[in-house]
Amino acid sequence: MLSLEALTFDNAQAALAQGCAAVAAGETEFDLGGVRSADSSALALMLAWQRRAQGQGRSLKFINVPANVDALAKLYGV
Repeated sequence: MLSLEALTFDNAQAALAQGCAAVAAGETEFDLGGVRSADSSALALMLAWQRRAQGQGRSLKFINVPANVDALAKLYGV
């Protein structure tokens, strides 16, 4: 289970590793409801996790995405 309070440039490396470990363990749904701080790095992380899951023949579902990250995703068309 992914458990992060921040998805920012400052913790991107650790968050990437935690998300990839969750994908490797079979997680298919990431609940981002506990994320209190997020910047554009969050979107990059979500895309990286999705690519990792797709490489294993699965897709991820993201729920409770922070509003600013959701707005960025819509702006970029992803």
